[in-house]
Amino acid sequence: MTVMADIEPPADSGSLTVHDLGGMPYDSRRYELIDGVLLVTPAPGRRHQTIAVWLWRTLVDSCPPEFDVVVAPFAVHHGDKIELQPDVVVGRDEDFTDKDLPVPPVLAVEVLSPSTAIHDLNTKKAVYERLGTPSYWVIDPVEPALTVFELDEDGHYQQVGKAAGDEPFEAERPFPVRIVPKELLGRLG
Repeated sequence: MTVMADIEPPADSGSLTVHDLGGMPYDSRRYELIDGVLLVTPAPGRRHQTIAVWLWRTLVDSCPPEFDVVVAPFAVHHGDKIELQPDVVVGRDEDFTDKDLPVPPVLAVEVLSPSTAIHDLNTKKAVYERLGTPSYWVIDPVEPALTVFELDEDGHYQQVGKAAGDEPFEAERPFPVRIVPKELLGRLG
């Protein structure tokens, strides 16, 4: 279950900041901040994690040297009111710091979970669109299926591809890579 946490924001700010996340408990939950509102989700399950790691591996195998691919948990920051932790993130190598990606990624990927699907498909997608993240992928682990969104010339996401099961998706952005959703299940497939 996703929880919009009932944590009191600092009296002088009206909302939480990225700095406030440092005071969150170190537990299995994921803590993200969207426009100063805390989003707390439980630890993902085995199928979810398997897909994220196999996608990471697939992307790394095709990744040119000017990019890097990181698997969650890893923070993407924008100012002091947004911190997201996509399941897989691709950014320009020069933009990463040791602890975060302080600029919009070139690709953010979310693997759906029952507790996160509504936020992944709506809230987070809207935030990445607003930040100007060129590509946003969502993976449904049940089918499995990959849905690909890319920014159009007006800065709005348009669905540009979908692949399910054994059907391949040949991505061109952020770099050429072939994704077959069923293969992301590894030994679980």
